[in-house]
Amino acid sequence: MKLARFSKDGQTRIGKVVGDQVIDLSQVEGVTQSMRQLLTDLPRLREQLEATEGPSIPLSQVRLEAPIDDPQKFLAIGMNYQAHADEAAAAGIPTPTSQLWFNKQVSCIAGPSDPIVLPKVSDKLDYEAELAYVIGRKCRHVPASEALSVVAGYLVANDVSVRDWQHRSPTYTLGKSFDTHGPIGPWITTADEIADAENLEIKLTVDGVTRQQALTNDLIYKIAEQIEYLTTVMTLYPGDIIATGTPSGVAAVDQNWLKPGQIVRVEIEGLGAIENPVVAE
Repeated sequence: MKLARFSKDGQTRIGKVVGDQVIDLSQVEGVTQSMRQLLTDLPRLREQLEATEGPSIPLSQVRLEAPIDDPQKFLAIGMNYQAHADEAAAAGIPTPTSQLWFNKQVSCIAGPSDPIVLPKVSDKLDYEAELAYVIGRKCRHVPASEALSVVAGYLVANDVSVRDWQHRSPTYTLGKSFDTHGPIGPWITTADEIADAENLEIKLTVDGVTRQQALTNDLIYKIAEQIEYLTTVMTLYPGDIIATGTPSGVAAVDQNWLKPGQIVRVEIEGLGAIENPVVAE
């Protein structure tokens, strides 16, 4: 299933996307406006959700919102594509010797078509196309051999970064967490629909010009390794978002920063696309 949050006539509801239609799932008992709650209840509700056939609304008549707007965590891993690590090393940034994790504060989350705001305090606005996954059940100390069983689904993300603010703090958190700098979407594609999340094409364009293009098989630390590592430290909960790293081609390499008026599009094979305009604060 492709689970989405959508707005129409001033109301936001949860639906499933089928072709160019969204089927309103609010009629299903137990479905609220919270995607986090739906993911918690998904094992119990899945059969009924899959069987629901209407009412449907054309996607052209709704606004898709961030598929989940209230996760407890939004985590991301740094320099996790080999080609990106290589370009960073060429610029004098050493390759991490272990998994490098940081927080994106959840207040940065934006929808699949929402504006990305260039803040007044910087002109070094960068993009990072990323495959992200969403946790489906509470878990701790998950071995890699079982890790994929806790993934509810996958989505497209852009780890928007304000580079000068990022490097002011060893944790990266400030430069990764400006409001609007976590666009995600367009929906959550449940894990059963993706045969191999680590063999998908990922592409980012700015005004139609390709800046990043790769396969997710270039990940240094695979998804199962990530989950094993993270759950050694912390409990993950349904709805937690984890971004898996970005390919080479970021603006930090050639200083070709994002500017107001540009359109940033991230597309991942089988997961759809998000497209966000850049605006000045």
